Amino acid sequence: MGQTKEQLLDILGQFQLEDKVTDVKPFGDGHINETLKTIDEQGNSKYILQHINHAIFTDVELLQNNIHAVTTHIRKKLEAAGEKEIDRKVLTFLPTKDGKSYYFDGDSYWRVCLYIAGSQTIDELNVHSAYEAGKAFGNFQSMLADIPDGVLGETIPNFHNMEFRLQQFNDALQANAAGRLEEVQDLVAEINKRAEAMCIQEKLYREGTLKKRINHCDTKVNNILFDKDGNVLCVIDLDTVMPGFVLSDIGDFIRTGCNTGAEDDENLDNVKVNTEIFETYARGYMETAKDFLTPQEIKLLPYGGRLLTYMQTVRFLTDYLNGDTYYKIHSPKHNLQRTRAQFKLLQELEAKASEMDAIIAQF
Repeated sequence: MGQTKEQLLDILGQFQLEDKVTDVKPFGDGHINETLKTIDEQGNSKYILQHINHAIFTDVELLQNNIHAVTTHIRKKLEAAGEKEIDRKVLTFLPTKDGKSYYFDGDSYWRVCLYIAGSQTIDELNVHSAYEAGKAFGNFQSMLADIPDGVLGETIPNFHNMEFRLQQFNDALQANAAGRLEEVQDLVAEINKRAEAMCIQEKLYREGTLKKRINHCDTKVNNILFDKDGNVLCVIDLDTVMPGFVLSDIGDFIRTGCNTGAEDDENLDNVKVNTEIFETYARGYMETAKDFLTPQEIKLLPYGGRLLTYMQTVRFLTDYLNGDTYYKIHSPKHNLQRTRAQFKLLQELEAKASEMDAIIAQF
């Protein structure tokens, strides 16, 4: 980021803040945007300052309009439900002094939201946190289910579009830019074998039998704020909230939360499916999301896990073929290692498909 403390305080001064800020400190460990927490004269924190990653979110106006629409909609739902402490149940973003939702300093884009005191994130999943996460993300989708079409745009176009990801993959095969195609022929064959079956959602959408919903698109448990007693406060990290298919959200949770290994595990024997975590997440999710889902969507939920895992397999291998131009790598074959670990998870999910279908069916 490179800004001095004085420059950061000047940026904060462009927003409509109620309290004086005397210092800023790095906060959290997000991979996309850089985040700082403000400090006042008493040593308390009231605001969060974020540097928006303009390289990924190229249309900041659309991004911020999405976030404003989502938080405003959720706030109205909470008010109608008689919720107390609403500022702890939804993020509150502050306007600049000229009324904009972000500030551009000539080089970088910035935004400010209220810090929710006493909140925390968690990284380790257990049965309780999986259930609470399922309820939180299901409730999040449910509250946004009636946002009219066209209000939100795609902050990352084609983010979870499998046909688009396969086109990128095929382009990488044709170019073979890094000269690595020969060593991954086995993986290419496995991807191609499943390609048609993994484009079901786009096909059903064109046929008019699967509708687009508003999704979070990054449903990791650390994108939920909990209070000190472990109760859910609100869903955070709203940059990827956009229209898509419900399979994206439960699918990405299955891919990340139900994997007993690491995303890039070198020991593929570590990579299994924790069906207990899946069942507890699904129970929580269905409690809050069932009323707006169609029978077809419910039936396809476990398929979402296979789809998002397949998609990530394709994306890692595409980047490896292209010479590692997208994902940060820690070794020359890191993307290949990621690909093989994700493909192993896909195989494990395929083996558990009937069991996971039966879990969803009971709800």
